Amino acid sequence: MATIHPTAIVDPKAELAASVSIGPYAVIGPHVRIDEGTTVGPHAVIEGHTTIGRDNRIFQFASLGAVPQDKKYAGEPTELRIGDRNTIRECCTLNLGTVQDGGLTGVGNDNWIMAYVHIAHDCHVGNHVTIANGTQLGGHVVLGDWVTLGGMTGVHQFVRIGAHAMTAVGSVLVQDLPPFVMADGDTAQAAGLNTEGLRRRGFTPQRLAAVKQMYRLLYRQSLTLEDAKQRIAAVGAEFPEAEADIALMSAFLEASTRGIVR
Repeated sequence: MATIHPTAIVDPKAELAASVSIGPYAVIGPHVRIDEGTTVGPHAVIEGHTTIGRDNRIFQFASLGAVPQDKKYAGEPTELRIGDRNTIRECCTLNLGTVQDGGLTGVGNDNWIMAYVHIAHDCHVGNHVTIANGTQLGGHVVLGDWVTLGGMTGVHQFVRIGAHAMTAVGSVLVQDLPPFVMADGDTAQAAGLNTEGLRRRGFTPQRLAAVKQMYRLLYRQSLTLEDAKQRIAAVGAEFPEAEADIALMSAFLEASTRGIVR
């Protein structure tokens, strides 16, 4: 049996694995499933069709699975799915999805989500993402793996942020931020590469050189975006070890519908 504090309110239909721990005054709804090793702090509320994986730490006053802040929502049984080994700190709010976009809000594995973060309906957060205090994600935002968002970052709905990208404190993103790129400001502009983060993740000198070349093509040679995309696709001939990184950048740019941070 899960460890449930006597003051917690857990619906008998909720599915809790044996090693789950529920803190004082927490509220767990009937459509909630929580896997082994996850702890839920005091006064946290988990509702809706919410599935939470293994070994997550959910701190006090978090609100997970509440209905989306979308006027079109009409009570459909949409979902929130959270993977494994995530830390979700105090007062975070993660909402259900909407039927207008697949009905799912998703958070992957090994993410570090600090206090007062809002992850709106239909957002998709990858793996190993760090979201600092007070950051707000509008609906339908997509974060790639290893993204780092500085405190109080604001992300407009439908914006995509590529893998390994990073924002400075107080940044406001209204366009897509390509992989590997750092952004700063309101409205955010490109501010170099997340080079130190890439080194920490084991990028070789050749891969780093390829990433720097792609950045130069996007931001330093006064090329149109279409011309830059064509030149980036050819970078692989010079840096074969970085083929996957070049493919990641090319696919991101090709899929962008909002334009990119320049």
